Amino acid sequence: MSKAEIDAVTAEFFGSFDNRGGKAAGLERIRRLVIPGGVIVMTGPQFTVYTVEEFIEPRRRLPADGRLVEFSEWETSERTEIAGDIASRFGEYRKSGILDGEPFEGGGTKTIQFVRTAEGWRIAAFAWYDDQP
Repeated sequence: MSKAEIDAVTAEFFGSFDNRGGKAAGLERIRRLVIPGGVIVMTGPQFTVYTVEEFIEPRRRLPADGRLVEFSEWETSERTEIAGDIASRFGEYRKSGILDGEPFEGGGTKTIQFVRTAEGWRIAAFAWYDDQP
């Protein structure tokens, strides 16, 4: 059951960015999916380490300002290893949307570290690398 639960947390995480069809992205879900003190790392184009709040805020503003619409991202492949109450997932993803009126597509790699808590599996850390065009 652990793999199915981790799959569900991962799918909800990716789905929290979806604002297609005029719906609001569900970024507030990230606060529940990531444990307090969780770490988020973007490796490029500029290496940045975020807290959950630092990560959410700019991603909340882009759609709210109308700059990012019809956005979604989804996992295309993954490898998950589980050992007791910890797990690691390494996966490829794709994304698409319209930023500042220009359609775009992209993808990259994410690694997600999970821990099993009293509330179920949660994200302890994740990092990503976007493929360069």
